[in-house]
Amino acid sequence: MTRRFLLLPLVALLAACTVEKVPLVASDVSIRKPMPGMNMSAGYLTLTNNTTQSIIITHVTSPQFGSVEMHESVLEDGVSRMYALGNVTILPGHTVRFEPGGKHLMLMRPAIGADEVTLDFYAGKAVVLTINTSMQE
Repeated sequence: MTRRFLLLPLVALLAACTVEKVPLVASDVSIRKPMPGMNMSAGYLTLTNNTTQSIIITHVTSPQFGSVEMHESVLEDGVSRMYALGNVTILPGHTVRFEPGGKHLMLMRPAIGADEVTLDFYAGKAVVLTINTSMQE
C-alpha cells in the first residue's frame, strides 16, 4: 500500500515536468535595416513545424513596416525573377528556410528610426508565431 502512495506523486511529478514543444519555431532570424534612401528591406529565417499537422502561413505583419510580403526568387532561363507567395506551407516535422536567393520576406515602408522589429506570422486569422528582434546593418 505504501508503494502505491509513493508511486502516484512520482507519476504526477513526471507528468508536470513534461515540456510541450512550441508548434512553430523560428531560428537564424536576420532582418536587415533598409539602406539609406531605400523604402524596403529583406528578412531571412528558418521556420520549423513541431506539430503533426501542416501549418499554412497566409501572411506576415509588422508594426515597424507598412507591409510585409513573402516572396521567392527563382532562376528562369538564366534570369532571376522574384514572385510574391500567397502562402507558405510547412509540413509536419519539416523546416522551411527563408534565405537569399530563395524564399524571403520583403519588408516595405519602414517606420523612421526603428531598430527593433516585431513580425507576426498568421495562419488565416490566427497568429501562430511572433518574433521580436533587432534589425541588422
